[in-house]
This record gives sequence, structure tokens and C-alpha cells, in this order.
Amino acid sequence: MVDTDPDIDTSPLPPRPRGKHTGRGAVSNLPGRYETWAREAVDDGWHAGDAVADGSIPAAALPTQVIMEQAKSILSRNRSPDLPFDVSLNPYRGCEHGCVYCFARPSHSYLGLSPGLDFESRIYAKINAPALLREELAKISYVPRPIALGVNTDAYQPCEKRLRLTRGVLEVLQACQHPVALITKSALIERDVDLLADMASRRQATVAVTLATLDPVVARTLEPRAAAPARRLRTIRLLADAGIPVAVSVAPVIPFVTEPDLERILAAAAEAGATGASYVVLRLPWEVSPLFREWLEGCFPDRAQRVMNRVREMRGGKDYDAAFGARMRGEGVWADMIRRRFEVAAARLGIAARSNRFRSLDGSRFRPPAAAGGTASGSAGGQLELFPEN
Repeated sequence: MVDTDPDIDTSPLPPRPRGKHTGRGAVSNLPGRYETWAREAVDDGWHAGDAVADGSIPAAALPTQVIMEQAKSILSRNRSPDLPFDVSLNPYRGCEHGCVYCFARPSHSYLGLSPGLDFESRIYAKINAPALLREELAKISYVPRPIALGVNTDAYQPCEKRLRLTRGVLEVLQACQHPVALITKSALIERDVDLLADMASRRQATVAVTLATLDPVVARTLEPRAAAPARRLRTIRLLADAGIPVAVSVAPVIPFVTEPDLERILAAAAEAGATGASYVVLRLPWEVSPLFREWLEGCFPDRAQRVMNRVREMRGGKDYDAAFGARMRGEGVWADMIRRRFEVAAARLGIAARSNRFRSLDGSRFRPPAAAGGTASGSAGGQLELFPEN
């Protein structure tokens, strides 16, 4: 089922010529990929008419297709020692934010689509996510563990404003008093402060806001349709003022690009009310590496080789090392220097460095859906009525 909203073009995309640029995003497909004002209207800190990095205004918008899918399962279990959570939930596949470094891009290859433009413009919405979650939580065998929401692709990307799948998921979790930890780079999370503040009052909700750089020019090319850096700081402040524990995730740390901002990001986030922090060194798995290197050559030709030299120095001479214990932080002198800078700055600012915010969440009050009573307003029954079959 394809979204029939008149503001989003759902007509079939023309076939792409096969060639060296097929499926790429970032620089090689610059026209139309920076048109935040032509998409779902969200107060993300950018202004209509903002120019892209080279000063031009995109002339044509690449249409976004939002495909409604009936997911077969909704909770993913994780056994990685690098991650602080056991269970995650992602309402969407693909992400319109278009961050060139996104480690989730290769997942679109499993759908027969490209990790480049398709990942950014063909979004799969798990329209039955709230209903599936209720079914999962109602199982006799279910044991409540904090759910990480939006860790693969952002749960608050632009189409969420209308689809409200993340909102529906949160309503289920709130009704069941189930703990949740969210991570986002979108100001749209402010819409759900009512739910999150209520859950946080019982130690059942926490949020991390990702912030890679404070430089709006770098952010505009690196994360073209995510909220502006200053807007994310406002989101941190609003959440913190509402009593919701907020951490800042400094990610990715890119040598000579976002790395110089490390201490300033932590200081700005702490001033806005963040009480915890973490960081992740740039990850370039599979198809992400050529996409990122193309972006790097286009946006920072003067330092592209230096950047990749440092990245490889932290990855055992390769673009990426997926080994547990090294993939998030890297290894070697440069990785140690970043770690030390992070720890010193966090200590100086009085914020928790690499604290496990999941451990602070309380799952002892969990009530299965039947005990919670009723059907959450965000369940799939109500959502599906909005979208007629094609």
C-alpha cells in the first residue's frame, strides 16, 4: 500500500539508467535532495529558500514514496556487547533525513533498493507497529526490557508528522507502563512531550538527541533534512524543562570535520539541560563507505585524504572494522585521543559520560495490555482506516 496523501508524489519513479551514479545520494544527486521546504512541513530550524552548500537553490524535488507495509514482527533482539539495550523498535525503514554517513543505509539493499537515493526517498512505514507491539506485550512469556525506539532509522522523520506511528507506539507503552529510550535528531519529538513527561515521572522514558556538529553549513550537507543544530539544542532544553532525562549523542565524530566541535557540542548540550553524553566514531560499513567518500571529496576536497587516513588509522587500516569493542570507538592513538577529550570535557561540565541510561529505567510497574485496559489510540486499527487500499 502506497501513501495517497496529495502532498507526496506516489507515482512510479522512472527507471534509473545503470551507471556509476546509480542509486547514490549526497553530492552526485544534489539537485532535489536538499528541498526540506518541499516536503512534510516540520519546524526543523531551516528556512524556506535556504541555499545548499554551493549557494544554489535546488530546482526540482525528488519525490518521496511512503510505502505502507504490514510488518510481521516489530521487536528486534540484540546481543551486541557494544550496545546498552537488548530490544529495539523501528517504525520505519529508510530515512528521509538523508544523513550521508547513516550506518543503516545498506539495509535497503535487502529490499532490492539502493542504499543511496532509495534509502532517502522510498520509506517503508510499518503501519501496524502499535498493534503488533500490543500483541507482543500481551504474550504470557513476555518479559519487560527497556525498548530502544528509533535506533536504526529515525522514529521522528518527516512523514511521522502525519502517520503518527511513533506516537501510537508511545501510547501503547505509556498505557502498559513500559520503559522506553528514544534517540532522534528531529524537533518533531517535541509533539510527544505530554506522553514522555508522564512516563519520565515514573522513570519510564529517556531521550538522546544526536548532534554531530554545531556548524549549520556542515550540518546542511552532512544531514540535509535533519533539524538544524541550533534547533536540536532547543529540543534538548524543552525536553529537559519538561522533566525528561536527556543525553546528547555526539555522532559521528569525523576527524577534521565534526571532531573539532566535540567539546563545544558537549558544552552547548549541557547548557541546554543534557545530563548525559555518549559519542560514536564514524562508521562506514558496506555501501556507506563510497557514499561518504564521494560526499567528502565534494564538500571537503582540501582535507578528504587526511580524513580518510585518520579513519583508517582508527580502523586497522581499513575503512571500517566491525569487530565488537572497536566498531563504535575505533582503536589506536587517534581513537584514544578522542576518548580522552570526551571524558575530560564531560567531567568538566558535570555530565555523565557514557552512562547507561537504560539502567535508570523502571520496568517493575509493567502491566500487560489486557491489564492496562482498552486499545491505545495509536493502534493499527485506527491508523489503517486513513489509508485506502490501492
